[in-house]
Amino acid sequence: MNQTAVQWLSEKMIAKKYTIPEWNDMVKQALAMEKKQIIDSWIATDNELQRLAAEKYYNETYNKEI
Repeated sequence: MNQTAVQWLSEKMIAKKYTIPEWNDMVKQALAMEKKQIIDSWIATDNELQRLAAEKYYNETYNKEI
């Protein structure tokens, strides 16, 4: 079953109390999951230019430092 990065992170946080380093690791994992989901959705298209632009789109739109 697929789940969004936000769903994954909330399940992890509800299940256990975490320390700050653990929280930071989970946030990084959630961001990586979200990036993969966004890029995969772009790659699923039949448009070759759109597939090639997937990572560029992600980086320009969502890649923000935390």
